[in-house]
Amino acid sequence: MPLPTAPTISHLLRQLASRLSRPSLYVYLTLAMSALGLMLGHQLSQSTGMAQLTAVAGERLELYAASLEAELARHAYLPSLIAIDEDVRALLDTPGDAELSTRVARKLAGISVRSGARQLLVLAPDGRLLADSQGQHGQAAPELTRALVDGLGHYFIRDARNGGSTDFVQLHALRRQGRLLGAVVVRINLAPLEATWADLGLRSQSEKLLVLDEQDVVIMSSVPAWRYRTLGAVEPDRLARLQSSERYGSEALPALGIERESLAQADASLLPVPASEGQPPSASARLLAQQRSMPPLGLRLVTLSDPAEVWRQARYAAWGGAAFGASLGLLALYLASRRRALQQLFQAKTELQLAHGQLEKLVDERTAELRSTNAELKRQIAQRLRAEDELVQAGKLAVLGQMSAGISHELNQPLTALRALSRNTQLLQQGGRHETVAENLRTIDAMVERMSLITRQLKSFARKAESATATPVSLAAAVRNVLLLLEHRIRAEQVKLRIDVSDSLRVNCDPNRLEQVLLNLCANAMDAMQGSGDERELAISTEPGGQRVRVRVADTGSGIAPALMPRLFEPFFTTKPAGQGLGLGLVISSKIVHEFGGSLQALPGEVGMVFEFDLELARHV
Repeated sequence: MPLPTAPTISHLLRQLASRLSRPSLYVYLTLAMSALGLMLGHQLSQSTGMAQLTAVAGERLELYAASLEAELARHAYLPSLIAIDEDVRALLDTPGDAELSTRVARKLAGISVRSGARQLLVLAPDGRLLADSQGQHGQAAPELTRALVDGLGHYFIRDARNGGSTDFVQLHALRRQGRLLGAVVVRINLAPLEATWADLGLRSQSEKLLVLDEQDVVIMSSVPAWRYRTLGAVEPDRLARLQSSERYGSEALPALGIERESLAQADASLLPVPASEGQPPSASARLLAQQRSMPPLGLRLVTLSDPAEVWRQARYAAWGGAAFGASLGLLALYLASRRRALQQLFQAKTELQLAHGQLEKLVDERTAELRSTNAELKRQIAQRLRAEDELVQAGKLAVLGQMSAGISHELNQPLTALRALSRNTQLLQQGGRHETVAENLRTIDAMVERMSLITRQLKSFARKAESATATPVSLAAAVRNVLLLLEHRIRAEQVKLRIDVSDSLRVNCDPNRLEQVLLNLCANAMDAMQGSGDERELAISTEPGGQRVRVRVADTGSGIAPALMPRLFEPFFTTKPAGQGLGLGLVISSKIVHEFGGSLQALPGEVGMVFEFDLELARHV
């Protein structure tokens, strides 16, 4: 009997498939079970995900509420503490005493600095300002007078001078035999706490926080654009009441777009929320809203959680349920059609057996080829593994060599200074100048300590080290210490110095690390000026700005090509000749400046390069 050809086998398979694909009851059963699995999977996954999201959001809501209560409770003792002060009570008895008012104002200023409160006030019964921690005089703010008359113990107010942030105001009325003597007012700025919430909101895009007062005005939010907006539309009479309270400023209070009724009725439900500022209108979505009341403060905290991830998982579960239902339906279809297929398969058994012989021969030939190919692949893999091991070992040796060169680069200048000081000490000792010898020995001891600090700093490049204690440091003294280390090079290379650093300038940092940064920048500047001709000038200057000061180190060298600027702060990248540097100086200096709270930048100057970094100014005591 001749073997069946390929077209004959293909014809048999198509005929079998056509018979099996006839519509039947089992096909409709498969579709129904798939739809049922789709709905059940979606519903179960969505309900479970929503329950988990509600629980997590509820825990975070409690944490937000606890942090707000803790921040307000941290200053709750201040009004009572100020109220028992003898000078304050004397000022309330004699409100016209200017000397007593000045003395109380100084006390309030000191308490404000130590406690972190923004402003402390002492008011007369008519709202007149008797003493202020900020040194102001005259009539108190209208909202304070109104709160004193209404007997309010606290309220929240918008501070338009500080970017529209919210302040918490505490009023402590002082009475004697039922007569109102005045009040002590403590004003606390909540911008740092709100900034923390905003930072958490940026890290977690799926959650937003609102703090509502008794007028349903958003006084705090992790979304700055939602601050001082109202829930729902603002009616004219309601807007008039809000503006007359003097707590929300003179600006308009736009509506946020969340209905008050739906939020009040829902403990945890989906609400339509408008898009944030800067997003397209299509970004509006339905968010899971949960709220917590704080009756003592008259506030409500509301969290809006994005259930997009829950819905995405629900879609996946729905497709999985549909696949499971379809599998069950297909299994039923298979069992029903198996009997009919057996008859058809029996008829084609003889032809298939003959075709099987041909296929088996082809499989054997292909198997032999695959075995040969598999053996070759194993041999190539073994060679590659050996090559990778050799490359890893070579990489380890290269890193060890680079780190040794980096240590030599960092310690070369202190060792040169030690050698010069040691020889000078020998000559001074022979000349009988013992005081100068003692001074040199103290300098040598300082150099050894500096070498130890440099070694520890190189270790911190590989792992996080303990941060040094920041103390007020004279920037001019640090510059002089660095120039002392480089004095021999300055004289030998005839470098002109232009120092513009005030002796009264103090910065908060570690003095040894500051000198290390200046030493690296000055040494690099002198290296860059070695081939720049006769005009070699090293300039160190400062530019105060607010609470920080910017330090500049400029040279008249050849500069750096613009193409190399992006790689300037990469580890082991250097523009120096081989053997003269490993490229760790700028990396370590940038890390030190970052620990000081600043940043190190490289800018092209008119001639040469300019490296500048900023430091925090020390507060005068």
